[in-house]
Amino acid sequence: MPSLTSRPPGPAGAAATGAAAPAAPRRARDPYFDNAKYLAMVLVALGHSWEPLRDSGRLVETCYMFVYAFHMPVFIMVSGYFSRSFDARPDRMWKLVTSVLVPYAVFEVAYTVFERLTKTPGYELSPLAPYWLLWFLPALFLWRITTPFWQTVRWPLSLSLVIACIGSMNSTIGTDLQLQRILQFLPFYVLGLKLRPEHFDLVRRRAVRVASVPVCLIALAAAYWAEPRFSHSWLFHKAGAEQLGEPAWVGAPVTLLLFGCAVVLSACFLAWVPNRKLWMTALGAGTMYGYLLHGFVIRGAERAGFYDVEVFATPAGRVLMSVLAAVMITVLCSPPVRRALRFLVEPKLAWARKREPGPSAT
Repeated sequence: MPSLTSRPPGPAGAAATGAAAPAAPRRARDPYFDNAKYLAMVLVALGHSWEPLRDSGRLVETCYMFVYAFHMPVFIMVSGYFSRSFDARPDRMWKLVTSVLVPYAVFEVAYTVFERLTKTPGYELSPLAPYWLLWFLPALFLWRITTPFWQTVRWPLSLSLVIACIGSMNSTIGTDLQLQRILQFLPFYVLGLKLRPEHFDLVRRRAVRVASVPVCLIALAAAYWAEPRFSHSWLFHKAGAEQLGEPAWVGAPVTLLLFGCAVVLSACFLAWVPNRKLWMTALGAGTMYGYLLHGFVIRGAERAGFYDVEVFATPAGRVLMSVLAAVMITVLCSPPVRRALRFLVEPKLAWARKREPGPSAT
């Protein structure tokens, strides 16, 4: 596999000789990042599949806290990394709207109908109150349109951490668009914007891979110790300190501590992501499908009584639940699902876009 730091040759030679520059070849997808996105999505599915199992033992709670400490941060960092070139060009703004806001609107309606049919007949459709996992879409939209600012300002990561700390210390922020989460997860997006290919080359060194094993074991031990002493609600990043029963000032140090832990664990995770093209690589392009769809499966299984089956109360049953969650997200990210639902998740909407004026005749 070519190095992440490699770049396709440019047309400098052609320009120097006066020859017409050939069209730049389309860069091939890097299998490393597709593998990373798929594996991160598996962790997201595991965390959500464990939610109905919580309060069923310290071991489940420990695994839950460990995964929640970094699974969304690493996904957001990778999203930030691939947003580095975003600007306010009309074509990029159009793509952002059609790939983020339109699916958000579609799936808000779909999940509202789902809730009315399966649990709450009077469930209200409220675009400003994202359904469960849909908060990520308006968050990604807002983060991405601010990209030019973060690429211009000095000390962007420090500033984003200050904003996150202020957010965690403030319990009066409203629930619209889950703004608290948008503020507290912001530093991970900004960090992704600042990452370069050489940073990913660094974490993939053998020394980092070896060191990540004891680091993760220590983190698991810390999660086991913290489970009865620390509210896992901090890991959701959707409430202020006072809402979690702590003085407001506690929000700042906890935010910084969780940020540091998430970055370290994300590096450990990325160190073990395979570099080469594997069976999972094609699934990395479909992670948005898995993210948007798996809520129907998990909430549907819960309401159908699937979690009440006696076997899932045993350790072996919880392992089985994890395997089923991994299989489920794999299917939802697969090419057949993408082909069938592309019109919902990746709508082109060319009919709604204003045509660019053609060149004037001379």
